[in-house]
Amino acid sequence: MLLPLSIFAFVILGALAGYLVLHKPQQTVVDRLQDLAGPGNWNGEFNAEEVERRAKESQAAEIAKKFAQDLNRVAPISAKEQKKLQLKLTHAGYRSPNAPIIFRAIQMLSLALFPLTTMAGLFLAGKTLDDSMLYIGGALLFGFMLPDKVLSYKVNSRQDRLRCGVADALDLLVVSVEAGLGLNMALNRVADEMKGVHPDIAEEFALVNTEIRMGRQREEALRNLAERSGVEDLRSLCAMLIQTDRFGTSIARAIRVYSEALRTKRRQRAEQAAQKAAVKMLFPLAVFLFPTLFIILLGPSAIQLMRTFGDK
Repeated sequence: MLLPLSIFAFVILGALAGYLVLHKPQQTVVDRLQDLAGPGNWNGEFNAEEVERRAKESQAAEIAKKFAQDLNRVAPISAKEQKKLQLKLTHAGYRSPNAPIIFRAIQMLSLALFPLTTMAGLFLAGKTLDDSMLYIGGALLFGFMLPDKVLSYKVNSRQDRLRCGVADALDLLVVSVEAGLGLNMALNRVADEMKGVHPDIAEEFALVNTEIRMGRQREEALRNLAERSGVEDLRSLCAMLIQTDRFGTSIARAIRVYSEALRTKRRQRAEQAAQKAAVKMLFPLAVFLFPTLFIILLGPSAIQLMRTFGDK
């Protein structure tokens, strides 16, 4: 009985320590930033809530970094795997330099928390260690696979949102370019107008425009957009814009042609999904609907036959 109580106390104390570290008052941090800025330099650009939020993110990143360092000692990953993880997190929308560190820390916590919680629950339920090994192994596998599956779901969800927003963004881009705006101003206009409808594609276009303003070549900024998104439609769009800019052809005409081709591809993709729907509905129909219909239609007759033969 002492082992499960010790594990339970360890989990509770760890959660309490994490809560105290992440949610302690941040007034000291605010005062320190004000002292560093000086009495004449603090212009109130960041209010107390913003400073508190950034301080919490910094502390969370430091804690996650320690966990990730421990995890790297146990299961180190190569530079190639680190680059793949950074790219996958970028596709999911996490572009922070601390994102891989935080993700590794989440992996470590998930890998330790689920087996420990399962072990404590089984011991409190009176299960022996031999009877609990299967459940603990399943919890270990679940804790190992959960962060990666959640990240893959976020990547697919964001890429689907980008695909949905590309066609509408291209229509607005065509109108802006044909109205006389340059490509940079047109991208900025699309980013401003699409914030409420498609925020992901608006954010990507705004980031492209920001990189160009910072001095990067347009070709490099467009290539970064294709790499960040991981969406084939945006890759083709960036390649088309790079070739148009390189050869000096009409940007408006090229975007209009590509927009029409993308609309056709979008319609074909919808028709393909509609054709797949009939096949995907076979399994739930066969498992849930058909047995219910058989019970409703044949149930009264079966009961009547049972009563008839039972009386004889």
